[in-house]
Amino acid sequence: MGKPSEKGNVVATKSGGPAANVADYAVMTLGDRVLRVGTRTSPMALHQANLVADMLKGLCPDLGVEVVGIETSGDRWQGDLAELGGKGAFMKEIDRALVLGAVDAAVHCVKDVPGDVPLAMGTTFAAYLAREDVHDAVVWRAGSRYGKLDELPSGTRLGTSSVRRKAQLLKYRPDLHVERIRGNVNSRLARLDAERQYEALVLGCSGLRRIGMDDRIGQVLPLDIMCPAVGAGVIGVQCRTNDPGVLELLRLLDHAETRLHVRAERAMLHALQGHCNSPIAGHCTTTMDGQLSLIGMVFTREGGKFAYAHEWDAPTRPDELGGYVAAVLARKGARNIIAGIPH
Repeated sequence: MGKPSEKGNVVATKSGGPAANVADYAVMTLGDRVLRVGTRTSPMALHQANLVADMLKGLCPDLGVEVVGIETSGDRWQGDLAELGGKGAFMKEIDRALVLGAVDAAVHCVKDVPGDVPLAMGTTFAAYLAREDVHDAVVWRAGSRYGKLDELPSGTRLGTSSVRRKAQLLKYRPDLHVERIRGNVNSRLARLDAERQYEALVLGCSGLRRIGMDDRIGQVLPLDIMCPAVGAGVIGVQCRTNDPGVLELLRLLDHAETRLHVRAERAMLHALQGHCNSPIAGHCTTTMDGQLSLIGMVFTREGGKFAYAHEWDAPTRPDELGGYVAAVLARKGARNIIAGIPH
């Protein structure tokens, strides 16, 4: 029968079994269709989509799979994302292609999926791949003489695209200057070295590894300094609910524990109703005794005030856990913090 891959996702084997049976069903349902996988056109997004395509070809060697790059308004826009409606600007063109049938599946970084906007009608996340590293890292500009945040003199300039990272950097080192920098990871790294405007950037470890830039990881930040984004390190695969062959095939890629963790984190995010300018962090794990553990944090933009909650629940109750952590955060002032941030 199927066996887990290195990441824990289910794959088919030559000996058959449940995965092979589902794969056969999917191929029969799809017929001669080429399964088109939609994605943004950044190097990281294309890497993620090709990873999913390779996994699908591993399940069904005879299946045709094509990666379709879709440039989004979020990729084209270099201003504040809030002016385009937030992180949803990275998804709306891909959502349209999926709903209209121009693509059969869409690959996303789950941390970029908004919590205050419902999924496109008639679509679902059929698979969450096994979670990768959730840590953020300091990436020093070429030639920097520093190796740790603690070594930086007051007033040093750092860059990040994330309000969550900015708030936590300033919570830890309020004497630094942290500025927003837009663009995909490759372009931000090029600007870091060429313009010498910043001493360092703060980026996700998993994203750097996906684009082969893990050699740029300088200081890995511990989770008590930099709590991850909701959905950090997770690749999600979305499809139409009325496309059973694709839906069942993609479900073979789903990692059950990651799905539980994402459900808890996103239930918290949804209940908080934060917007794209809200610095919100959330991280769910499974304890040694099998309980779900969820940390939630909400910050002011400069990190001067924050609300913190850490709660546990049974693995059958991820949604309830997320809702409860959001309620605890609300009692500690999270809604007032979010309401006080313009968007």
